[in-house]
Parts: sequence; structure tokens; C-alpha cells
Amino acid sequence: MSKMPLFDLSEEKHLSSMPLAARMRPQTFAGFVGQEHLVAGGRVFRKCIESDQLPSMILWGPPGSGKTTLAHIIAGVTASHFSSLSAVSAGVAEIRRITGQAEKRARLSGQRTILFIDEIHRFNKAQQDTVLPFVENGTVTLIGATTENPSFEVISPLLSRCRVFHLDPIDDEHLNLIVKRAMEDKERGLAKLKVTLAEDALQHLVRMSGGDARIALNALEMAASATSPADDGKRLVKLAGIEEALQQRALLYDRAGDQHYDIISALHKSLRGSDPDAALYWLGRMLEAGEDPLYIARRLVRFASEDVGMADPQALLVAMAAQQAVHFVGLPEGNLALAEAAVYLATAPKSNSLYRAYSLIQEDIKRGRNEPVPLHLRNPVTGLMRQMGYGKDYRYAHDYPGHFVKQRYLPPSVEGKHYYTPGDQGYEKEIAARLEGWWNEEGEPA
Repeated sequence: MSKMPLFDLSEEKHLSSMPLAARMRPQTFAGFVGQEHLVAGGRVFRKCIESDQLPSMILWGPPGSGKTTLAHIIAGVTASHFSSLSAVSAGVAEIRRITGQAEKRARLSGQRTILFIDEIHRFNKAQQDTVLPFVENGTVTLIGATTENPSFEVISPLLSRCRVFHLDPIDDEHLNLIVKRAMEDKERGLAKLKVTLAEDALQHLVRMSGGDARIALNALEMAASATSPADDGKRLVKLAGIEEALQQRALLYDRAGDQHYDIISALHKSLRGSDPDAALYWLGRMLEAGEDPLYIARRLVRFASEDVGMADPQALLVAMAAQQAVHFVGLPEGNLALAEAAVYLATAPKSNSLYRAYSLIQEDIKRGRNEPVPLHLRNPVTGLMRQMGYGKDYRYAHDYPGHFVKQRYLPPSVEGKHYYTPGDQGYEKEIAARLEGWWNEEGEPA
């Protein structure tokens, strides 16, 4: 009986001890899934790497989007030595040891060293300063990985010597493909376990992984290992198994179907109806079911302008701050920022006067003439323009009491029309009084 070489046994044992996400890490661009804006054939990023024109770079993207995998692929394609550091545990001494080895390697063999720093945003200024001269003189090619905005987390001198590439969360279609590959792969995946996923289990796994391939694959492996094989040896992983592995119950919600539109409609109407409890409930239903938080943030921003408007101009600022908070800290921390915005919008005074005003503007522009700007509102940049009457009789508001003077601003065809009529809620009461003090009832200049 032939014996398997010791090396093969060691390699097989090593692979079996690794999590599925690590085992399934692709080795080439051909196997890499997602980030088409970077790695698709013909893209500048990929062409630079394949032509061995490799810059130092920062890979910025959410967890599980492929930053570490991409760094390994780059090292393989460029035949570079790969040295890895974790910013959580590495110190200045270790940085100097690696850069010293890189200098020696370049001198003796001419081989490039890629210094991969995971979670580079956790490097303090002293650590980043230590790396800087070796990046600058080409001793190492830096690839930093971060989930945080590098503009805030990486010192300017180091950032200026790196290209920043942004990675997106892996979309559901690509995540679906990654999961199926793992089930079918005989060497590194779960094919030996004969794993199949019930359709609702697959949908829940993909949706609740939130674009993170690592979460999806490791949850799949846990659920598969906990599923007993049937008489034919196959393991059918059901929804309950995926729920338990993810520790997340499948909620009745379909991001692409009726539930998606019904619940966002319920949230919008609850905000408009000034019911903070209902607003929080529908917000929670979406977030806990895996809805894209930035989609919700966009809807809150729209609501702030459409249904609160000038009754409380701060509403738009609060909604935009929530969007920025979600983008900056991600989930689950960002949930509270969205909840804060939802409660603020629900309890704010309401007005749709801006929405109605802009709708009237759209109609008039669509049906009306494309009229020229009245001469007195044009800037007389040249002598010829001055001779033609540009700026003639224009009255500069700051030269008058209260910084206001009545004059005509609309073109003749819509002169005297009212588009914006302030409501009687919140800040718009002040706006109405101010406009009344400036203009007469007809809205005409004196």
C-alpha cells in the first residue's frame, strides 16, 4: 500500500485546522469575486499589478470585502515576498526587523517586499512614522488594510505616498456565488460533507452576512458541521441551522420585494404622522432584517427635506449626520444614529411647502419659455456689457436699511407668481413674518 508523503499529510492537516473562510481564500484574480471596479480585466488597478507597476496603497473597505485576499493575490502576481503585521499587536521593534530583512533581501536577490499591515488605522503616529522612510525609499511596498476612512486615520506624509483604493461590501449575487463555490470545492471546501442549503437558508445567510464573505463562510461551516447527514450521506442545512450559526432569526422581510417597499412606506408615514414609537419600530424591523442602513439614511434625508423642510431646517443636518455616522462607524453602532434621526424627524414640526414649491417650479420650467436673465441681474463684466445695460439699475441690498430693497428678480413670464408659501409650523412662522415685512401682499416690488 502506497503511503501519502509526510508533506501532503501536514498540508492537509494544516488546511483542515483553518476556518472555511481562510481555506477558500482565492490565489489569483480569476478566483477573486467582487470588486469589479478594481479587478475586472482592463481596469487600471489590475493592469498596474499585472505589469508589475505596484504602488504602495491603502485598501479601504468593510470587513470581509477581500482586502487581505487582494493583498495576497498582489504578492503572488508580482512574485513579491509577503510580510504581514497586525496593527493590534505589532510594535516598532517588529517593524524595524521586517524592514531590515527587506533591505537585505532587496540587496541580495532584488526581490520586492510587500509589507501588509492589517487594521493600519490602529497604528499610532510613532508606528506610522517608523514605516514612512522605508515606504519613501522603496525598501518596502506598503499595503495597508483599514475599515476606517484613511483620511482621518493615516498620517498625511504616509497617506500622500500611497494610493487609496475603496472596496465595497460584497453584493448578494457575488456572496451567493462564494457560498456555492465553498459547498462545491472538493479540496478546500465542504464538498466532502455533501452539503446543500435550503433556499430560504441560503437567502438568510447571504442577507444577514451584510456583504461580509468571512461571516457567510464561517457560519456556513458551523451550520454544516452541526447538521447530521441523512442516510445517503448528504447534509441538508435548513434555515434553523443558519439562524443558530448566525445567532440571528430570519425576519419576514424581503429586501427586493413587497416587504421592502411596504415597511419603508410605513416608516415614512409614521414619521410624517409624528409617531416616534412607530417610526422606531419600522426602523428596527428593517435594520434587524439586514436592510442596507445607507438606504434607510437616504430615505431619512429625503424625508427631512420633503416633510419637515423649513419648519425645522436642522432636520436635514440631523439626517445627514446620521448618514455620516453610519458610514463612519458601520453597524451595529450606527443603528442608534439612525434611531436618533428617526425620533428627531418624527417629533419635528412638519411642512411640505418646499416640496410643493419645487413641484410648481418644475411644472413652470417644463411648460414655460427658457427666458433670459433680466438685464439688471446680470454682471457687467466688460465695457460692452455695461453699454448693453447689464447691471443697470440693480439695487445692492446691503446698501439699504435692514439689508433689503424691493426689486424684480423673476423673468417677465412668471413675474408676480408665488411658489413658496411658508406654513404655520415651527421656524416657518418666523419666515412668514419676515417675508410679510419685506413684501406686500401681491409679492410685488414697491
